Amino acid sequence: MSNLITLLAAAAEHAPEGGEHAEATLLGLGPEGWVYAGVTIFFLLAIFVGKAHRQVLGALDAQIAETRKSLDEAKAVRAEAEVLLANAKAQQAAAAEEAKGIVAHAGHEAEAIIAKAEADAAELVVRREKMAQDKISAAERAAVESLRAKSAQAAAGAARSLIAANHSAKADKALVDEAIAGL
Repeated sequence: MSNLITLLAAAAEHAPEGGEHAEATLLGLGPEGWVYAGVTIFFLLAIFVGKAHRQVLGALDAQIAETRKSLDEAKAVRAEAEVLLANAKAQQAAAAEEAKGIVAHAGHEAEAIIAKAEADAAELVVRREKMAQDKISAAERAAVESLRAKSAQAAAGAARSLIAANHSAKADKALVDEAIAGL
């Protein structure tokens, strides 16, 4: 027992002062160190044996692939939008050119209509002038014929009076006989 007492006395000399007892260590690690070592070993085993890194890398690769797919779709949509924009701009330019052509054509048609209207108006004026001249000529002819008819009537009346005053029945008989003989 004396060995036991000496051992206890030696332990008491080396004991901390607050009355705490010394912890047991294994390979220089206390219980907390062994917990950290165990967790580290567990994660290392999980990574290397459980192939967790492959699953993590696979998940990351899948996410990268999905992101690339989304980017490719976005590029395709952008390219399609650019094509649609170019088509819309081309259609707008074509519509503007067509509108300019329509306006120019309408201007030419308006000029042609104005020229035709002026020509028609000039032709109408010429026709109306001719009709007026024809009416004037017809009125002149009618007036001349009326004057001739009145002159002829006046001359016939004057000749009748002269003949009635200057000729008798005897003189008329001689004239009639002379006219018959001349035939």
